[in-house]
Amino acid sequence: MAGHSKWANIQHRKNRQDSVRAKLFSKLSKEITVAAKMGDPDPDKNPRLRLAVKEAKANSMPKDNIERAIKKAQGGEGDNYEEIRYEGYGPDGVAVIVEAMTDNRNRTASNVRSLFTKHGGNLGETGSVAFMFERKGEIRYPAAVGDADSVMMAAIEAGAEDAESSEDGHVILCADTDLGEVAAALEAQLGESESTRLIWQPGTTTELDLEGMQKLMKLVDALEDDDDVQRVTTNFEASDEVLAQL
Repeated sequence: MAGHSKWANIQHRKNRQDSVRAKLFSKLSKEITVAAKMGDPDPDKNPRLRLAVKEAKANSMPKDNIERAIKKAQGGEGDNYEEIRYEGYGPDGVAVIVEAMTDNRNRTASNVRSLFTKHGGNLGETGSVAFMFERKGEIRYPAAVGDADSVMMAAIEAGAEDAESSEDGHVILCADTDLGEVAAALEAQLGESESTRLIWQPGTTTELDLEGMQKLMKLVDALEDDDDVQRVTTNFEASDEVLAQL
């Protein structure tokens, strides 16, 4: 029975991972199709599409899926998605930004509001928490690409604003409007990045204990599980001890 139990557990974990992966690919495909519809279907001539394709590749999305998403836009297929940003507060007053793509604004707003309420938060008006964040471009490289000094020099030469290095890798930040140029300049020096995307960088943070983090993670997981939600950003801060216990 022990063997059976272990196999069932492994299968459950694999099914969960496959489900998460499928959902991620679906969100990435949606972003690629929307980007291709809004501009040129050639990534070299469409900065937003180029970033979407780069992010898809960084998440090991198959080439066929990427090409299919672009062809959808070229053929006029797929729904017309609207980009919406929701803002609110999670448990313990943590600021939350939810970026969504939807073909039904009422459905998405209702779902997001319900999830905030269910998990101890409340949805606010547009602009209610965005002032606590700054829009930035973020480029990530693995630690093996070079030491902190060499990556910092490459970042400065590329026109980036800052670079942070740790044993986990290098994170380079730039102005949101410069992301395409900075990413291309870094690629010429360091090779292809692990990830290149626009982010919301918190200017102020809210510190959480273990209980607060557990509550927040339930809200974030529930939001990210919604098919219309593309990305969730918060301004939480937690000690290494708290993060290790999660």
